Amino acid sequence: MFNKLLKRNTDVVMENKDRSVLIPNEEVPAHIAIIMDGNGRWAKKRSLPRVAGHHEGMKTVRKVTKLANELGVSVLTLYAFSTENWKRPKIEVDFLMRLPEEFLTTFLPELVKENVRVEMMGYHENLPTHTLKAINKAKEATKNNTGLILNFALNYGSRAEIVDAVKDIAAQVAEGTLTLDDINEDLITGGLMTKGLPEPDLLIRTSGEVRLSNFMLWQLAYTEFWFTETLWPDFNEDSLLEAIQIYQNRNRRYGGLKGDEVK
Repeated sequence: MFNKLLKRNTDVVMENKDRSVLIPNEEVPAHIAIIMDGNGRWAKKRSLPRVAGHHEGMKTVRKVTKLANELGVSVLTLYAFSTENWKRPKIEVDFLMRLPEEFLTTFLPELVKENVRVEMMGYHENLPTHTLKAINKAKEATKNNTGLILNFALNYGSRAEIVDAVKDIAAQVAEGTLTLDDINEDLITGGLMTKGLPEPDLLIRTSGEVRLSNFMLWQLAYTEFWFTETLWPDFNEDSLLEAIQIYQNRNRRYGGLKGDEVK
């Protein structure tokens, strides 16, 4: 039934050239986080080098960002490069470090026009100068934009992030500016790289892998997960619509009960 409804809705969207008509604004996830996976497998299936898959995946970022902004999503966090990805072959790492520069240089005028604000979370250490320069240029050019926050998780690792937050709290306790009783969830949340952002409502992971890969472990405590076999370069606007529609049919209880469940 749902698949038939989705197909009918998708057909209507394609006719109207306006996918946003399917999603009521009040039910749109405020924060969508995506683990973009499957670029290498996409390339291998086509007998292409892995870097070709990463390049194709960049086009998907543009499409998904544009639709998320149209739908009224507040934050789109994309897991672009983890602290563990440095273990990959140097030629692939070097290519991945060039992608932010290529993407932001190519699409920065469009991001500015679409009122998208670019942000980054992750460790600046080890990132090449050209990568940081491109990101900082995009952040500066879009800093006054009030639409979607396009948040790249680059050289990011959740365990390291949590360890750093705990170290900072421990230092404040040692200095006497904090007591043990001051430590609570809000304090830890405020010490993470996502400070000031809503926690993700929906996590999407492509390519069929079903794990978090050290991504936003604290922030995803009550997030709805959606895993798809679709490889990231093949993920498109209709894929995002499907994920959001499934999210809208979930019953988010946050550990409690709702409606008739209480009776």
